[in-house]
Amino acid sequence: MKTLASTTSRRLADRKIEKFQKNITKRGSVPETTVKKGNGYPVGPVVLGFFIFVVIGSSLFQIIRTATSGGMA
Repeated sequence: MKTLASTTSRRLADRKIEKFQKNITKRGSVPETTVKKGNGYPVGPVVLGFFIFVVIGSSLFQIIRTATSGGMA
């Protein structure tokens, strides 16, 4: 009965050793990036839309203000 237990543990040990040896041979062949790339936007579409709205809105407001003051503002 002890031989069965030692055989099983030996098989498990052999598997661990084999896994370790495979990892050793894989060293240096790691992919360049391991992080998956998202949709490419670092901010959400709502924040981006709000930023564009503020920039375009302020520029339009400045154009209208300059036009109504006769170009002196």
